[in-house]
Amino acid sequence: MYPHQRQIYCRYLSTKDSKRFKLNGTAVAIAVAGLGFGGYAAWKWDLFGSNSVSNKTGTGTIDFTRVVKYKTEAMEIIDRPKHKPSRQFKFDTDTSGFKFTLYQYQTCPFCCKVRAYLDYHGLSYDVIEVNSVWRTQTKWSKYKKVPILICEGQGPGGSLQLNDSSVIMSMLESNRIDKSLTLEKLISYYPYTEGKKRGRTVYNFHNQYYVMYGDNTMDMTTEQFKEEQKWRQSFRYFSDVGQWEKVFSTFERYFVIYFGAAAMFVLGKVLKRRYELKDDVRQSLYDACHEWCKAVGTNKKFFGGNVPNLVDLSVYGVLSSIEGCDTFKELRLNNPQLVVWYDNVKQAVDGHWGANPEITR
Repeated sequence: MYPHQRQIYCRYLSTKDSKRFKLNGTAVAIAVAGLGFGGYAAWKWDLFGSNSVSNKTGTGTIDFTRVVKYKTEAMEIIDRPKHKPSRQFKFDTDTSGFKFTLYQYQTCPFCCKVRAYLDYHGLSYDVIEVNSVWRTQTKWSKYKKVPILICEGQGPGGSLQLNDSSVIMSMLESNRIDKSLTLEKLISYYPYTEGKKRGRTVYNFHNQYYVMYGDNTMDMTTEQFKEEQKWRQSFRYFSDVGQWEKVFSTFERYFVIYFGAAAMFVLGKVLKRRYELKDDVRQSLYDACHEWCKAVGTNKKFFGGNVPNLVDLSVYGVLSSIEGCDTFKELRLNNPQLVVWYDNVKQAVDGHWGANPEITR
């Protein structure tokens, strides 16, 4: 029995519900890239199938002994170079004591999710923009995808590496709810498996949609848990937005834009078949947004009620990745309910509502 194999109150992942929705962040990225906007590849392989700790839905405890051959320690950080941040976001609302550095692609849907969470809760962070073709900024990392969130001053080596957008959000939310659950301790509650696919090292993270509560009381019903988990999984103009001209050379910028678009065109055809998207991939996105609006309903401001929850921030983050594209403009024209919800979340994120107890209580 490992030390972390204790009972933790949590929100359970419903495996059956998770299969209902196929338009995830990758599909959104493919939809955008297939329409000629792609300048990066958002890789998200579902390699190991459903291997969650539990497929029950409700309030209960996790038995970590059911996961085999998993790793619970933080990934070792070796010789991480000191890159100059492309941007720095400092918020007066930040009382966390954390120093975060986010390695990202500006318009990657998964990176946008993490930024939405950090901004909403008024957490300061530096941004390292990653060249999406050569990825020289993340050569030091064993984990090669983005986002990667580094927490300085944490962990045995002085820096703690957090991987996978959903894991990052769940860990930060768990720590926000129960400060006794440090990030270093929480790492062990999100174990990962490591394998090979076509010669590439790949990782699958467990419990990424779980929020750990420790001994705190949860404020949701079982049905609300199920709905939140389902939607957190549902949603699986680039050079200017990423301020690439300040970070990369002219050659690098054009190579990323044109090579990335060509690669995404080919990849889009493959993944369109895999995710059973429609011939006009925009229509798959529109259908998913209509279904999302039905889930939010008309009698509340956000999916989370009076304030956004993790689902609102996740879906908002994914959709914000295509803000400024023609597809997004069409969404706004054809879905008035989505416009109201999106603008409300944007106001909450930009206003750092999560850092204001008068708003979130």
